[in-house]
Amino acid sequence: MDVTGLRIALFSGNYNYVRDGANQALNRLVGYLLRQGAQVRVYSPTTSTPAFEPAGDLVSAPSFPMPGRGEYQVPYRMSARLRRDITAFAPNLVHVSSPDPLGHRAVSYARKRNLPIVASVHTRFETYPRYYGLAFLEPLMVAALRRFYRRCDALVAPSDSMAQVLRDQRMSYDIGIWTRGIDREIFNPGRRDMEWRRSLGIQDDLPVIGFTGRLVMEKGLDVFSDAIDLLQARQVRHRVLVIGDGPARSWFENRLPDATFLGFQQGQDLGRAVASMDMLFNPSVTETFGNVTLEAMACALPAVAARATGSECLVTDGVTGRLIRPGAINQFADALQHYCTDAESRRRAGLEGKTEADRYGWDQVNQALVDTYLRIVRQRQRGAMAAASPVP
Repeated sequence: MDVTGLRIALFSGNYNYVRDGANQALNRLVGYLLRQGAQVRVYSPTTSTPAFEPAGDLVSAPSFPMPGRGEYQVPYRMSARLRRDITAFAPNLVHVSSPDPLGHRAVSYARKRNLPIVASVHTRFETYPRYYGLAFLEPLMVAALRRFYRRCDALVAPSDSMAQVLRDQRMSYDIGIWTRGIDREIFNPGRRDMEWRRSLGIQDDLPVIGFTGRLVMEKGLDVFSDAIDLLQARQVRHRVLVIGDGPARSWFENRLPDATFLGFQQGQDLGRAVASMDMLFNPSVTETFGNVTLEAMACALPAVAARATGSECLVTDGVTGRLIRPGAINQFADALQHYCTDAESRRRAGLEGKTEADRYGWDQVNQALVDTYLRIVRQRQRGAMAAASPVP
């Protein structure tokens, strides 16, 4: 079989109703698959106000708003209507991208019909409880994820560091890499716009520390704010520029009253905003890859990031930026102060980062996942993967 023989049923907890790095990667994947001649059908919750138009055929799955986070939907079952649609589509491979109730039902559906299953890992769900005072739930989350992933034929992680975490957690023996690409038309140093910066009241010689992403507590907003407080106490000249929106925006605005909040940005506007920063500060430990870090590097910016999954595979400490122990406020502030006060170090790290980012192209990384699809289908056809993962 080649790619034109693939018929993929893709299950997602959020395909296009709230924009994030994971669903943008899935939409790019579907677009690539369709261009290569594969057949794809997507099953996901939908809303009346999607963030963007979906790539491919999207079938709405029954869902309800997530308690406390109503912008997200929980797909809670595989309805009879969905089952009929899936049966009519007749997939020869199932791809699940979220360990939610619909994902569990999709895995059961596939195993009952001897269909190969690939699961993609997009975030570290097991770390979320610690940001809401529920850290004691983390071992239970790991156990639940292990049960889900062991029922799949293969996992794909977006970085080597995340793949190693999954191995250490004994999720599967078959863990490959589906990394992320960069749109060089949007993210490049040529998008830097000093006139636009001036329109925000930012002086040309004032270093800009950027944050990009969903404004939710699990992105490390508290660590970001504490490090900025230290810079202010040290009287280090800087300006904070925040790109993104989310339920914690009011908290973040109150915490950083001198910062400039741009809200949600996309396309050329996003590229201009990122390129017009002087460095990215990403203290999050929940990412499995770190799209925003790669985007900043493509714009020739140094990155100050937590030494955690995702960032570890992108940032070379002391070369393209700094990797700091998660939560180490003083060390984060030291790294930011260094780049704020040493323009030449900032320039060198940015150029090194751009060289690294140039290696990431969307077609190449999506083809790597297609190769995994084809391998898993061949193995299933040979009867090599009829049982669950043998991980002890």
